[in-house]
Amino acid sequence: MNVGMVGYKFMGKAHSHAYKDVGMFFDMNADVVMKAICGRDEQGVKDAAAKFGWESYETDWRKLVARPDIDIVDINAPSDAHKEITLGAIANGKHVFCEKPLALNLADGREMLEAAEKAGVKHAVCFNYRFLPAVQLAKQIIDEGRLGDIHHYRATYLQDWLVDPNFPLAWRLKKEVAGSGAHGDLNAHCIDLARFLIGEFDRVIGHNRTFVKERPIPASTTGLSGTASEQMGEVTVDDATGFLADFKNGAMGSFIATRFATGRKNGNTFEIHGSKGTIRWDLERLNELEVYFRDDEPNEAGFRRILVTEGTHKYAGNWWPTGHIIGYEHGFVHIVYEFVQHITEGTPFAPTFLDGVRCQEVLEAVDLSIERGSWVNVSEV
Repeated sequence: MNVGMVGYKFMGKAHSHAYKDVGMFFDMNADVVMKAICGRDEQGVKDAAAKFGWESYETDWRKLVARPDIDIVDINAPSDAHKEITLGAIANGKHVFCEKPLALNLADGREMLEAAEKAGVKHAVCFNYRFLPAVQLAKQIIDEGRLGDIHHYRATYLQDWLVDPNFPLAWRLKKEVAGSGAHGDLNAHCIDLARFLIGEFDRVIGHNRTFVKERPIPASTTGLSGTASEQMGEVTVDDATGFLADFKNGAMGSFIATRFATGRKNGNTFEIHGSKGTIRWDLERLNELEVYFRDDEPNEAGFRRILVTEGTHKYAGNWWPTGHIIGYEHGFVHIVYEFVQHITEGTPFAPTFLDGVRCQEVLEAVDLSIERGSWVNVSEV
């Protein structure tokens, strides 16, 4: 399976690592070949190709998606480029692996899904956190009924890289490029994990804030750091968005995503309370799952920590001996493995563009609720 990838910065490096490592740790019937990488800055993409291990590079995505030696097009460029590149790749019969959020808006996401289904190509959205062993164990516990009826789902995604008002106006702070701020970037992950673990949303109501309205125009940016110029520009996205939710199974949910949680670097968490027990997970301790079960003996009851590194835990057995932990990057390896197996072997796969659209529906329902100041049924959007 020959991969052509558009993008070479933060996510480009994470995806490259996945393509390079997947065949070393997982048994597959197809070799994953890093055929070509694409970016607008020729020197930058040339350097990335050499450093990451890609065979060739392009500076025009149109040339990349038209190449007959490409099977999968990976898109991790900024959100405003997702739709155009995806449709171009689909028109050339390529399978598509796209970063989240799927699109700038719900209408674009639905168009992308329709095109992919009509063409019969395989499609994926990179909700990578589903594929960490501890999250897989949480899903297993819930599906086995060990939590009983689900009452509460509480999610946070807390970062602090924008607390400094002098941090420059990066592309993620421009609505026309990113689509939204913390909501689409971070709440998208929280929404997908909630759907994966306990099911569909019914209705939502939210609020948001942009704490710093103007920032210096960047002289340069790299990842979550950058240097500022003296010229100022307007921030056109949210710095933080929180919302309440009712799920179709009757559970209550609360969600908060912010880039202003001073001291929190990547605090993606969920806590799920059921009639029989509770589970809690934190990305910053991603190999651990906290569990509590009501049927434990009273003198032994309490939260306990499971180190999810046993060979019996999904994906963990493909890596290191028990107790030898994995990291952030490994979730990308796992989703790449599952997607390639889906293409070559026909194995079941999610998240697809449909999951991306379902996530976008919740995101836009929250935005609509903020505009109206009232609850919004997700089915309305």
